Amino acid sequence: MTYVVAEPCIRCRTTDCVSVCPVDCFYAGENMLVIHPEECIDCGACQPECPVDAIFEESELPEKWSEYKELNAEYSKKWPGIAEQKSPPSDWEDWRNVEEKADHFSSKPAS
Repeated sequence: MTYVVAEPCIRCRTTDCVSVCPVDCFYAGENMLVIHPEECIDCGACQPECPVDAIFEESELPEKWSEYKELNAEYSKKWPGIAEQKSPPSDWEDWRNVEEKADHFSSKPAS
């Protein structure tokens, strides 16, 4: 099983998870991170570091976010890798508890 970044990450992208990943399997979009499913070693180090609870083991991914499994696989091949923690968006805490953020997803890579 791999880990999957789901909808709660959108507009938050704190990158706390990146700093503990031993294999650098995170990729950065403009407003979300994804995990490359073939690079993830399933160690679980990232999951407790996420302040918005956006990371799930694939088998525990809530059904309402099932499409994020494919989204992680697709965008991890398009976006640049990220190997160190960066400053989150200045308004990330405003988005922390917002439900249904899918309409705010950006397919653009991080700049």
